[in-house]
Amino acid sequence: MQFRTQVPILKSNNPIDYNSKVISFGSCFAENMADKFDYFKFQNETNPFGIIFNPVSIEKLFKRVCQQELFGEKDVFFHNERWHSFEVHSDLSNSDREELLETLNKAIEVTHKHLVEATHLIITFGTSWIYRNIESDQIAANCHKVPQKQFTKELLPVESIQKSIQNTISYIQALNPTVQFIFTISPVRHIKDGFVENQLSKSHLFTALNQTRDFGNSTSSYFPSYEIMMDELRDYRFYNEDMLHPNSVAIDYIWERFSENFISETALQVMKEVAEIQKGLNHRSFNPQSEQHQKFLIKLNQKISLLQEKFPKIHF
Repeated sequence: MQFRTQVPILKSNNPIDYNSKVISFGSCFAENMADKFDYFKFQNETNPFGIIFNPVSIEKLFKRVCQQELFGEKDVFFHNERWHSFEVHSDLSNSDREELLETLNKAIEVTHKHLVEATHLIITFGTSWIYRNIESDQIAANCHKVPQKQFTKELLPVESIQKSIQNTISYIQALNPTVQFIFTISPVRHIKDGFVENQLSKSHLFTALNQTRDFGNSTSSYFPSYEIMMDELRDYRFYNEDMLHPNSVAIDYIWERFSENFISETALQVMKEVAEIQKGLNHRSFNPQSEQHQKFLIKLNQKISLLQEKFPKIHF
């Protein structure tokens, strides 16, 4: 008997392996998935400009990176004793303006290099709601605790999201025509916007994505992380204490579904070896000086050396 429905997923024709170079971009769920890539020692880069939720801000950053448009003094502002940019997350903010600009422009340079070399790009959209700065008419990726009265809140129309996604794809393909896109929608519900408003927001993302690309073609895939959370994991035991973010059990399960369909069979076997080594590295002995523990360490180092001979890019 089946006591739950399972979301069907199209298996990737271009799965990720240990030679792949992955970039993850977007909402906080992108970082959850990137943590898994890091744990299993894939070549992975994540959110060089911090967490970004809306498609237009993601598009703007990719345009900057692909066309190497550097940040200038007009792109930053001073608030609460720190310099910020409305285009990036507050994690990059700095008390020194020149240091902020240097950090932002270094991120453009490094991300451009990674994007040229990337084999897979995972983009996670979080919301269709945006905050537009009244003075500059600029859509903010992050408001940096600037008073809300300085912004208007808007719901991006489906047509605008669709155009933004298509622009993002075009910018990236002009730089790297062979990169594989994997799109997903964050399973985190933005309840601060309101329950109805959150559903409306996600619906706009779904519709725009559906109208933008034919998923399953040679360059684009869709991974249903939101659908898995809402349908397969429809129980509050799979949420953190805020009842909004998936907990570690849910993230593990969603990663498992991702791995089954987007990671190669050969890489899945290597992941088992990596996981065994990671458990060994995390092991804490009651008696580190004991002969038994020293033998354990020798055996563990042998496993690491053998794996690194086959995959020199793996580092523990």
